[in-house]
Amino acid sequence: MVDTLTDINAERCNTQQANSILIVEDESIIAMELSARLQKLGYNVVGIAQNGLEAIAKTDELQPDLVLMDIYLKGEMDGVEATTTIKEKFAIPVIYLTANTDEQTFQRAKVTEPYGYLLKPFEERELHTAIEIALYRATAERKLAQYRQDLEESLVERDLLIGKLQDALAKVKTLSGLVPICAACKSVRDDKGYWEQIESFIKNHSEAEFTHLVCPKCAKKLYPDLNLYPD
Repeated sequence: MVDTLTDINAERCNTQQANSILIVEDESIIAMELSARLQKLGYNVVGIAQNGLEAIAKTDELQPDLVLMDIYLKGEMDGVEATTTIKEKFAIPVIYLTANTDEQTFQRAKVTEPYGYLLKPFEERELHTAIEIALYRATAERKLAQYRQDLEESLVERDLLIGKLQDALAKVKTLSGLVPICAACKSVRDDKGYWEQIESFIKNHSEAEFTHLVCPKCAKKLYPDLNLYPD
């Protein structure tokens, strides 16, 4: 775990901007203390919300990298309800903070799939570890989602290309439309204005192959002494 956290911290330190965090806590003193601890750890605290509705509004406005959400909040909307909305609308990771919780509330919180769960009071290292793991997981999930989207788009493009190629192949060497043909010698005029024998024209514009025979009428005319087509 130590090596993993070291790698995570090193990766975060290499970024040009510190990760931004929104604190949702209805106790002002606790919120200010938590803000000071986060800034000491190198995070950018972009705001503090004191109730669920304010948490949603500030998440929309500030677009933080992470939300630290107290489960029990004053007002009609608690932390679990606020997290549900934040997850659906903004897909921003949330870590729950709570001093204690009953089983029913815990089950409600679990359904929202939080990125962490910290019991108050917590040590600074616990806070740091939970945040780094949540940020790392969120980044990995975004990369995976982007990879899947790129893969789906490439597959769609591939299918479209294959469809176009199949259509093109189906049209290659396929005779269609009006074909100008000489009424006397039966030569055919191509799209460039040249005249060619009908055999050449058909061969160049279709998949047909020729094997030369003599029809019964021509056989009697050309070879009257040979019985090529006996009755």
